[in-house]
Amino acid sequence: MRPDQIQPEQYSAQLATKKEALNALMAGLELPELEVFESAPSHYRMRAEFRIWHEGDDLYYAMFDSADPRTPIRVDQFLAASTLINELMPKLLAAIKDIPVLRHKLFQVDFLTTTTGEALISMLYHKPIDDAWHAAAVALNDQFPACHFIGRSRKRKQVLTRDFVMETLTVNGRKYHYQQVENSFTQPNAGINEKMLEWALDVTQGCSGDLLEMYCGNGNFSIPLARRFDRVIGTEIAKVSVNSASLNIAMNGMSNVQVVKMASEDVSAALNGEGELPKALLQAGMDTLTPSAVLVDPPRAGLDDGTVELVRKIDQIIYISCNPETLKNNLEALSNTHKVTRFAMFDQFPYTHHVETGVFLERR
Repeated sequence: MRPDQIQPEQYSAQLATKKEALNALMAGLELPELEVFESAPSHYRMRAEFRIWHEGDDLYYAMFDSADPRTPIRVDQFLAASTLINELMPKLLAAIKDIPVLRHKLFQVDFLTTTTGEALISMLYHKPIDDAWHAAAVALNDQFPACHFIGRSRKRKQVLTRDFVMETLTVNGRKYHYQQVENSFTQPNAGINEKMLEWALDVTQGCSGDLLEMYCGNGNFSIPLARRFDRVIGTEIAKVSVNSASLNIAMNGMSNVQVVKMASEDVSAALNGEGELPKALLQAGMDTLTPSAVLVDPPRAGLDDGTVELVRKIDQIIYISCNPETLKNNLEALSNTHKVTRFAMFDQFPYTHHVETGVFLERR
């Protein structure tokens, strides 16, 4: 997304276009009226990545257009990014500009911020980072006491204080706390994430029993939804996310939630009766879980055939999708057993064609 594409005065129009496109895509399905959740029109992204461009004594943040990937677009401020990122951008470059060991061969800076004012700054280099870099970075960190710095070069990572931030989300007036680790998946738009969690709690008001969650990440949905169910078992393949989920579950005092490190395809195969349950699932108590509901939040490829077969056995399905086209395919496959009773669009990525979609399905 180029900086000039972010035009807050055009936000309502672009949102209407997205709504129209989503409704057109889903026109052949039996769906209720679309619920639309709009984003803040600016300063909505809690993370951002920038290339660093060097021109003589000058250096600046840069982005590239896919149509012209060789020409840098200078970015002094980025309206999509959080207010904190915009505050930090010029201050960081000013602080390192006259320090050769920090600026030499610096090619990228990544920012991860929170709604509570924490920031993690990763500095990536086309050179080995050494003790001299570390000493200079420690002095730099002293100038930014609310920030955590990481240096990266080929096969090396230096963490000055820590490699994560602690986010707090407010959902229906209740606060939930999450560890968010550098380079692990987190929802980029915190405001929309809060609305997604509120929507998930709303659609599950009549649910009870047990919840199975696949692709649970750091427990983003698991933790608030634990109040709706007797037990929650989440599955996730990324080790970093599993560790964060376990920490977040404990930090939020949810004693009825467990997370298992396992790929969704393997979970589906096991629960579909293809062999004995793996030890990890047995240890989590999956053999005694009787899910009345399942939540899936898959990658862009959507649900594989085995997972579709698994979820069709469960009465209620909460499906969060980042790709409406694969969502449509999965809904068509489930249409003979389930009916969509809630349908929502979350504008996670304003000024792009991307949308996040939520559907709630109930057994016919």
